[in-house]
Amino acid sequence: MYTIMAIKLSPRTKIAPTVQEILTKYGCIIKVRLGLHEASTDDCSTTGLILLELLSAEKEQIVKLSEELNSLEYVTAKLLEL
Repeated sequence: MYTIMAIKLSPRTKIAPTVQEILTKYGCIIKVRLGLHEASTDDCSTTGLILLELLSAEKEQIVKLSEELNSLEYVTAKLLEL
């Protein structure tokens, strides 16, 4: 089974340091992390998307991570199990 979390940050620059602290706290259950945002030489998007693959066996920690992220203003986290 794969446990994927999608995290939307908007505005990204305002909340990213706080999100980084939370992700560091739960770093042991994060197998893969991919950060995406639109960027060009003229503009840098204020919206960001982080995709995580999490250790499926760590259900309690995953719930805590999701709750902490969703408690933040400007952050939305959703889980997908495949």
